[in-house]
Amino acid sequence: MALANYSSLNRAQLTFEYLHTNSTTHEFLFGALAELVDNARDADATRIDIYTERREDLRGGFILCFLDDGTGMDSNEAASVIQFGKSAKRSPESTQIGQYGNGLKSGSMRIGKDFILFTKKDNTMTCLLLSRTFHEEEGIDEVIVPLPTWNARSREPVTDNTEKFAIETELIYKYSPFKSEQEVMEQFNKIRGEKGTLVIIFNLKLMDNGEPELDVTSDPRDIQMAETPPEGTKPERRSFRAYAAVLYIDPRMRIFINGHKVQTKRLSCCLYKPRMYKYTSNRFKTRAEQEVKKAEHMARIAEEKAREAESKARALELRLGGDLARESRVTLRQVQNSAITMRREADVKKRIKDAKQRALKEPKELNFIFGVNIEQRELDGMFIYNCSRLIKMYEKVGPQLEGGMACGGVVGVVDVPYLVLEPTHNKQDFADAKEYRHLLKAMGEHLAQYWKDVAIAQRGIIKFWDEFGYLSANWNQPPSSELRYKRRRAMEIPTTIQCDVCLKWRTLPFQLSSVEKNYPDSWVCSMNPDPEQDRCEAAEQKQKVPLGTLKKDLKSQEEKQKQLTEKIRQQQEKLEALQKTTPIRSQADLKKLPLEVTTRPAGESQTRPQRPRSPPLPDVIKNAPSRPPPPTPLPKSVSQLKKSSSAWPNISTPKLASMLSKEEASTSRTHQHTVTAGKSNSTLKTLAKPGTATKPASAVLQNPKSSHETPSPKATKVPSLKKSATVKCPQTSTTRKRTLNTTEDGSEEEGEHKKEKTKRGKFVAVKEEKKDSSEVVVELTDSAGEEELAELKKAQKDKGLHVEVRVNKEWFTGRVTAVEMGKHAVRWKVKFDYVPTDTTPRDRWVEKGSEDVRLMKPPSPEYQAPDMQQEEEVVVAEPSTSDCVRIEPDTTGPSSSQETVDLLVQILRNCLRYFLPPNFPISKKELSSMSSEGLLAFPLKEYFKQYEVGLQNLCNSYQTRADARAKACEENLRNSERKLKETEEKLQKLRTNIVALLQKVQEDIDINTDDELDAYIEDLITKGD
Repeated sequence: MALANYSSLNRAQLTFEYLHTNSTTHEFLFGALAELVDNARDADATRIDIYTERREDLRGGFILCFLDDGTGMDSNEAASVIQFGKSAKRSPESTQIGQYGNGLKSGSMRIGKDFILFTKKDNTMTCLLLSRTFHEEEGIDEVIVPLPTWNARSREPVTDNTEKFAIETELIYKYSPFKSEQEVMEQFNKIRGEKGTLVIIFNLKLMDNGEPELDVTSDPRDIQMAETPPEGTKPERRSFRAYAAVLYIDPRMRIFINGHKVQTKRLSCCLYKPRMYKYTSNRFKTRAEQEVKKAEHMARIAEEKAREAESKARALELRLGGDLARESRVTLRQVQNSAITMRREADVKKRIKDAKQRALKEPKELNFIFGVNIEQRELDGMFIYNCSRLIKMYEKVGPQLEGGMACGGVVGVVDVPYLVLEPTHNKQDFADAKEYRHLLKAMGEHLAQYWKDVAIAQRGIIKFWDEFGYLSANWNQPPSSELRYKRRRAMEIPTTIQCDVCLKWRTLPFQLSSVEKNYPDSWVCSMNPDPEQDRCEAAEQKQKVPLGTLKKDLKSQEEKQKQLTEKIRQQQEKLEALQKTTPIRSQADLKKLPLEVTTRPAGESQTRPQRPRSPPLPDVIKNAPSRPPPPTPLPKSVSQLKKSSSAWPNISTPKLASMLSKEEASTSRTHQHTVTAGKSNSTLKTLAKPGTATKPASAVLQNPKSSHETPSPKATKVPSLKKSATVKCPQTSTTRKRTLNTTEDGSEEEGEHKKEKTKRGKFVAVKEEKKDSSEVVVELTDSAGEEELAELKKAQKDKGLHVEVRVNKEWFTGRVTAVEMGKHAVRWKVKFDYVPTDTTPRDRWVEKGSEDVRLMKPPSPEYQAPDMQQEEEVVVAEPSTSDCVRIEPDTTGPSSSQETVDLLVQILRNCLRYFLPPNFPISKKELSSMSSEGLLAFPLKEYFKQYEVGLQNLCNSYQTRADARAKACEENLRNSERKLKETEEKLQKLRTNIVALLQKVQEDIDINTDDELDAYIEDLITKGD
């Protein structure tokens, strides 16, 4: 059907408002800038300059320019730029980034309202203006694009319609920043060679405060995101220089921002102990299925066209019959040739379809590379590229989602081809979310395997990071800037740099002088200290990454059943613990509780200390409510006291119990100190006047400030007991009692009670005894004895310890969260930082001191739980002078520190003797007899300097030996290749002689190839036999 028949039908139209709508796909502004960088890379550019120029007369105050030395465009190719969705780069086998024909329009319109393009190619110069300002001021609804072209040499217009050319140039002079032909030609002159492209974006988009979204003033060498604080923001989200450095997995094109070169990175070369894992899967089928459907459709159409052409050829042949006229033969030959061509095309399309159908069934293979980021450990996660272009960064997978120290600091890199996963139009995500989640899951499994392979957890995670200078408890703190730590990190990560001429990557040998060295932007191969790689003709060295293998645990049916039983038991324990917890939904539920529930005032709330040495938790986990721990059963003696707690209802029992629990905890924590006050150290007595309420008993337990405000001269203070002293008084009973003597005042009876939450929600009951009408005795008994309670409290000090536990012959890191006293041993409940969920539970009870548990490092003060920090405060009654209190020094600790000093001196001697440099002026014998005073004056600086020089010489000797061996191997290889070449030449000469000989014997012999000759000789030998 002729196209003219459709002239009356409606056509889809593109309004200029679509320019803005299309740009909104770029939520990440740097992603819009990257679209223009991608176009330069696809045009085979070796350099792109991104710079700004001040233009106060334009919105935003500056223009943003992208200048590259790529292939450029002629007028026809430039015209295709304004066709939305058309791309010459679209093919499944393509390695180019652009696929949708939309990046230039959407990216530039996201940055500003207008852009103008200048391009050179094949002796032509073309200018293109796409301006929303022009459409708004002219009131035009459809998209109109001026596109004039000049001759590059004569600067004359290239057009057959001078009126159209004049209108196009007039619009450019009016709505672009360049108001004359001279200014336009100056922009073409910025393209230095005979080809290239310059894109200028102007009238930039502004924020609500009227400032541009891009900050080009804070750092003249960079383009930054405006109003984005550096704290808590990844560098690539704030700095375009940092984002451009990792934009491509194998960068070749040089990128300059405001005249300064971006130090692009090959991520796999910037990691400690990189390891590659090959992953094969049949799950990635969506994109391949689309390609198969497309190939089937194209094959079907080609087959129909071929059949139709063949049918026409047969019909024409029958119709002509025996007509031998010249014109008839020519017509028949043309139709037959057309049918043959159609059939060939159909066969090609069919073979392509068959190949894609086979490829659909074949598994897809990806290469995962993992390594540790020892330069900035807080910057960890997965970097996922598509056809070498960065799509997603810092994606947490597998153990990293747990928020622990396991796999912290590990970076993963993978390049996914189009045939596996297709990116979205803005190149910030993947179109198929389901398959992308499968990819992340697979990377998580391989990440866990990598963590096992590098064995960082087995050696100690904290020790590992300490070795590289991460001395702070805060995970996000940068490493130490001391020179020794900088050298340590530099020794593990070799410097890789790109030559400015040949664009090859070179790995520089480690040198002490190269630590923190700034290399010039125009670095070339001749600057390389390695003599084998100091010229551009030398081949680029490939990175040697060891290959790892994912080891899946094959569990037997018995093990699976055992694991399932263990999981059921754990869930039942959690359910029982939840059932024991009394829910409080109203004030009535609160009154049903056996004791008064108090709350700490807001001003006294403590902030939970930050977890040291662990990555920050995701927001979802961080803000989730924590599950209350199951209630720990109280000792028997304390449980019995609960029964009598209701006999003294007017006293604020929870406050008193809280203070008593603090005293008991402090006494057990400093179990080598004995506290005795009044008649006994276990009885609490409160004297009250007959007929008056005993309410002021709670006031006795207030803070020291409240005690000082009490007007009574006998009011008791509650100071903290110093651990360096022991308070002793005569003891009259094995039952421990603490006595507080108080005198009540009528005005104090109505004072306010300061409410305080009892530690961990546990209440200690008290027992009331009536001695006489003027004395009320509150007694806390402990039938287990003082020693047992002291041991229990001492064991509680183990909470918070960093330990490693062996499970299934593997060591996992964790923290002690609970302690249980058994008859024969102490048990720890260890919560793991990370374990594979399918093989090991999240926590486990282990016996202290067993072979399956070992201590990593004692908890730092800021890592202790709030209740442990509170236990450090020991609260007792201030003894009066009438109680004959004596304060004696503590004799339960070490008698002297001299033994410790001597031991440290001996260790230092051994270390110095072991690492003593060969030519050091002090001999080992002198060092062994050196006193501690002599060691203080020991020249450590010179010692380490000589040791470092010796170590460097040793490393250099190893390097020299390795280089010599490599040269010898290369020489042997060259000799072998030379001999092989000579042998092949001899063989070829022999074959030529044999052919000549055979032709003399048998002249009609026809042998054209070596294979034919070999077959002929073999046949002769066979027949001869």
